[in-house]
Parts: sequence; structure tokens; C-alpha cells
Amino acid sequence: MSDTKSTPKNKTNGNGARKRWLAIVVGAFALIGIAYGVYWSLVLRYEQSTDDAYVSGNVVQITPQIAGTVVKIAAEDTQFVKAGTALVELDPSDAKIALEQADAKLAKTVRDVRGLFATTAQLKANVDMRNADVARAAEDLSRRQRLASAGAVSGEELQHARDALTSAKAALAATRQELAANQARVDRTTVENHPDVRAAAAQVHDAYLDVARTTLPAPVSGYVAKRSVQLGQRVAPGAPLMAVVPLDQVWVDANFKEPQLATMRIGQPATLTADLYGGKVRYHGTVVGFGAGTGSAFALLPAQNATGNWIKIVQRVPVRIALDQQELDAHPLQVGLSMQVDVDTHDRDGERLPQLAQATPPLTTDVYDAVDAAANKRVQAIIAANDRMAVNGGEAPPNTAHVARAPATANAPRHLAASKS
Repeated sequence: MSDTKSTPKNKTNGNGARKRWLAIVVGAFALIGIAYGVYWSLVLRYEQSTDDAYVSGNVVQITPQIAGTVVKIAAEDTQFVKAGTALVELDPSDAKIALEQADAKLAKTVRDVRGLFATTAQLKANVDMRNADVARAAEDLSRRQRLASAGAVSGEELQHARDALTSAKAALAATRQELAANQARVDRTTVENHPDVRAAAAQVHDAYLDVARTTLPAPVSGYVAKRSVQLGQRVAPGAPLMAVVPLDQVWVDANFKEPQLATMRIGQPATLTADLYGGKVRYHGTVVGFGAGTGSAFALLPAQNATGNWIKIVQRVPVRIALDQQELDAHPLQVGLSMQVDVDTHDRDGERLPQLAQATPPLTTDVYDAVDAAANKRVQAIIAANDRMAVNGGEAPPNTAHVARAPATANAPRHLAASKS
């Protein structure tokens, strides 16, 4: 009788325990939901993430500017090279011969122009001499005219005096015309800036550059990649021989979906991780630009959506992320590595696509400047060596052959210094 009465009480206790546990579980889920809602409202709704992101960088192609045969390859794939290091050398024989011919033509042109200036001085002296002849013939005619009135001079002699004056005047006029024609060729010029000399100097400059271009330097410091050139190969201008990749100048191209772009602005901070190092290494970057179109718009074969069978696909737009240089130096990245990108979009004050002009060029190189300066120095040396002949009485100045050669520089081929002028 007592057992029958205790059963409802036990059931009541069991139901109460289940209700308590159910309340605890529901409360826990409610707390989790509230916490997530707070976290989403404060953090997640301002964060745009993607794992469709990859490291990108400049792949600087090494291409010849002249045709030639490869005689030396000074760098291999994976090798680090500094800017200005000679990577490939072409046979310089033909270019050196052309340079020597241009040197000789410039020297001859300088001497010819010097001759024009000397001829001008000579013609001026001839004009003075013809003026003296005219004055003397005029005086002889005047004297004979006075004597002819007294009958002391025959008419024939008087006519000869008139003919002599006429001839002297004609000779004076011819000499003046010759002087004017010669002066037109040298008027308001010097030997150095005479048009003929400048044209010959331009040929020397061009030939010097051809010799210099037989050596292909590295425009930037970086790692050699994609070497395809071989010894003995005949290469044409513009043919890709190898590439140099500066890994200290890489960035990340993150491909975000269309809905994610609405709140993204240039200058927003980003946090990145690389599959190479895992989550233990975190990079900090900044949004610096947006692609002008989607990836499919610039694909080799763009999608043709004006067809009967069409399915809408969410498009992605590349967003460029600049990396912190110190973090990049501490943990180097390579082109093509996968990245996880999280962009903080709290700051949305700026325009989505601002028109920001680049104040300075993003990439420059000065490895070719020394070659151009050496070419100018060579031209000046040849002009000076041949123009100083007049000062030394027609004899060559000391060390003319040495002066006429351009010195070798760190960025110019050494064989340029040994070229004959």
C-alpha cells in the first residue's frame, strides 16, 4: 500500500530534474546566442574575410634591346642578384666595329668643321685683299684720267685701267659671296655644337649604347626565375631570357565577393596569415586599391553571359593589400603563396573608389644611367681631342688615344673602356 503511494512522488521529482536541466541548457544556448550577437555587432559585422588570396609581386623580365649571340650567362634560377649585376652577355664584336667607325667619323667631322672656321678667316683676309685691289685700281684709273686730259696717256691705256677696276670689283664681289656662303655654314655655331658635329656625335652615342646593350644587367635586386636562355643562342630584341623577382616588394591580391565590397575602403587595416607559416605568424597590412573589374572581366576568355543557358555566379574583385615591410623582412613570402585575409571595415568615411593620383613612380631603376653618361663623356673626349689639334699646331695632344676612350663603370661593360676611338 505504501509503495503505491510513493510512485507519483518519484515521478514528480524526476520531472523536476529534467526541467531544471532543460532550463540550464536553454539558458546556456541563450547566453551563447546573446554573446555571439554582441560579438557580431561589435566585431564580426565589421570584418570581411576571404581565403581566396595570393601573394603577388613584380616579375621583371630581362629582354635584350639588340640582336646578338649569347656568349655568357652569369646567373641561374633561384640565385639572388643585386641591381646592376651582369646577367647575360652578347657577342660585342659587331657593335664594337660600328662604334670605332662612328668614332672615326666624328673625329673627321670635327676636323672638317674646323676647316670651315679656318676657311672663313681666310676668306675674310681675301675680302680685305680684294678691297685693296679695288682701291688701287680706282686710284690708277683716277690718275690716268687726269693725265689723259693733258694727252700724256693714250686712250687704250685709259681703257685698260677701267677694265682693271671692273675686274677688281668683280673679284671683290665673288670673294664676298664665297665668304657669305661659308659663313652660313658656321654662323652662330662653335665646333662642338655645329650641326654636322652633333649628327656625328649622335651616331657615336647610338653605337656606344649598342655596345653597352650587349651586357644585360639586373634592373632590380631579387631572385632569378624562369631562365630560358642558353649559351650560343641567337636572341632577338624583346625576347624574354629570364626574370628577376624582388621578393622585398610583394603584396597580396585578395579576391572578395561582390557583397563584401560595399563597406571596404582604401586605408582600412587588414590582418593576414600565410599557409606557409600557419596561424602563429600574423601579418598586418593596409588596403591600397581595388581592381577596375572582376577577375572574369579581365580573363583571357571572358565569360559570355548573353546566352540561353545562363547561371548567375557571384563575382570576385581583386583587392590589393600592402604588407608591413618589417614583418615581411622577418618572414619572407614568395609569389603565389596562399593567404587568409581579414579586413577591418570600422572606418568607412572614405569613398569606395577614390581617384588618387600616384605622386611618385612605384618602380624605378638607375642601372642604365651610367652608360648614358659614359657615352656623353666619350663624345666630349673625341671632340676635344680633335679640336685641340689647332692649339698644338696640327699635332695630336698627349694621350689622345686614352682620352678618347670612355672609362669603364660599375654598370657599363669593361670592353667599352678598351674600344679604340
